Amino acid sequence: MSLRHVIIPVSPFEQNCALLWNETTGEGAVIDPGADVPDILAAIAAHNVKVTAIYLTHGHLDHAGGADELAAALSIPIVGPGVEDAFLLADIQAQAAHFGFRARNCTPTRFLADGERIDIGGATFDVRHCPGHTPGHVVFIDHEAKFAILGDVLFRNSIGRTDFPYGNAAQLVTAIREKLLVLPEDVAFICGHGAGSTIGAEKRSNPFL
Repeated sequence: MSLRHVIIPVSPFEQNCALLWNETTGEGAVIDPGADVPDILAAIAAHNVKVTAIYLTHGHLDHAGGADELAAALSIPIVGPGVEDAFLLADIQAQAAHFGFRARNCTPTRFLADGERIDIGGATFDVRHCPGHTPGHVVFIDHEAKFAILGDVLFRNSIGRTDFPYGNAAQLVTAIREKLLVLPEDVAFICGHGAGSTIGAEKRSNPFL
């Protein structure tokens, strides 16, 4: 079984918020609602999706800044990222003010850990902890569908930034090599910004790897 998905660009950083759903049951989830909640709600209504949860890859404001508002509007839980990103989620409002827009701090219903599994519309995604961009960054991998949601870990021809006080370039590259590049080359992925890619394409041409 595979899911349908649409990308909703949100926040001044053009972050790829993803709406995923099972076309048969209509059930699905929102990944990384960073801002622009009215646009996300409009997409949910347009595709008639029954959203059962919000999942966060990490705690940066452009990925989590709209989570609290969306969760309240839909009465659904916020799940993830790793607990190591709690300090970022608690500082979203201040981060947003620094960039000239409004967002709410976020307290997840629960955090995620490496090796867990989550269900989105009946599809099973493995949770993998991939720190380096942020300490608690997680990614979601549907092995059966050969599809992944990688947040700001791996991009087309690039990798996540690590020039934050809590960033760690060596840790990020190790996570990519040990947890992502070992996947089949035809696994396609959505990333946090810009166009997606496949594991094989990045193994062959990503200059950071």
